[in-house]
Parts: sequence; structure tokens; C-alpha cells
Amino acid sequence: MSAYGNSGPAGPSPYGPSGPDGPTELLVIAKEPVPGRVKTRLCPPFSHAEAAELAAAALADTLRTVLTLPARRRVLVLDGRPGPWVPPGVEVVPQSAGGLDERLAAAFGGCTGPALLVGMDTPQITPALLAPALAPDAWERCDAWFGTAEDGGFWALGLAQPDPALLRGVPMSVPETGAVQRRRLVEAGLRVRDLPVLLDVDTAADAHRVAAEAPDGRFAAVLGRLTGVGVR
Repeated sequence: MSAYGNSGPAGPSPYGPSGPDGPTELLVIAKEPVPGRVKTRLCPPFSHAEAAELAAAALADTLRTVLTLPARRRVLVLDGRPGPWVPPGVEVVPQSAGGLDERLAAAFGGCTGPALLVGMDTPQITPALLAPALAPDAWERCDAWFGTAEDGGFWALGLAQPDPALLRGVPMSVPETGAVQRRRLVEAGLRVRDLPVLLDVDTAADAHRVAAEAPDGRFAAVLGRLTGVGVR
């Protein structure tokens, strides 16, 4: 895939120094946080502008974590245009056309070695949570890492050999998405290891639960400002 203008480090990152190199490409798939295009299930009680603020905060927390992790590349696979909110040290590539399965498949198709993909809806991720899938021995006797979401989807997918065919045709955004995707991996003969089950931020109730899990993040701070309710 062709890259946008921000294609690598551009000086010290306000998010802190990038983590060390590692064997794995680390991908974040996300939408540009534009009102009316992101987190619309938060509306109501939030306005579209407020939902976009929360989306931007969730993405900022996710990228902050990504920058601390060992990776060969740190890539934001973006639907939309990058802006000054993309931190130095993160390469930006555009999402492909098509349904979510096609866009995920294309994201993996642009990789040249082991890759781990996460979304922007789990700002509570931590380096410790992802460490097993990014360790130097992460791919020993393991072909795939899988993180199931509480709503039946998945929040993380790692592949030792990124094969787009493993994602194409998987029904997305339905309660059985995660089960179908994991079964696809197993039926392909892959040895799968699981990451913890996490909650995606889809609804206002989800937002409060996630903020409580990560009270020191930007997401929690923005939610607290918008609601006037602390998360501690």
C-alpha cells in the first residue's frame, strides 16, 4: 500500500520514546476521528462532536502504548486523512476499499513478516497485556495470537505468516465474528494462543467501564470532562 506523508520518525515523540525493535510489525486499524463518522453508537447521550473527542482519545491512548512496544514497524492503517494528532514514530498507510474483512486482509497483505493488529476501541491495552505476542519468542510453536472481545468480536489478531485469505469472507460486526475468525485460524492448521478478553468501547456504558480500567489515560480524562463524573 502507498503511504501518506507521515512515514516514520520525525523527532522526539510527545508520547515518549519508541520501544525497541522486535520481530513483529504492529498495526492499529482506525478511522480518522471526524464527528458523525466515528463512535456513533455513543450518540446519545453524547453528541457526534463529543463522540469524536472520545474516539480521538481512545486512539491517542492506543498509539501511546504502541510506541512503547517492541516492533519492527508501528503502522496506523487509517480510514481518512492523518493529521497532527498522529505521533512521530508511527507510519500511516490508507485502508483499502471494501468491507471490514477486506480491509483487515489488505492490512495484513502489506506486511512482510509476523504482524499483530489491534483496533482503536480498546484504549485500556497496556504493554504488559500485549507483551506475550511481541516477545522475541512469540512465534515459537505459535502461528497466531487472538484477542476476543466481550461483544463476540475480536480486538487483536496476530499472524506469523500474514495470509489475507484467513480474513476474507469472515462476517464482521456480528456476535459470532470472533468465533468464526478463530475457527478459521484453527481449521487452517494454525497453532493459536489467546490474549485476554477485553471490552470494546461501543456504548456509553462501555466507555465508563473502560475508563475505570484505565483511569490515568486520555480517554478517561476526556470522558470525565464530558460527563463531569470522575472515574476513580
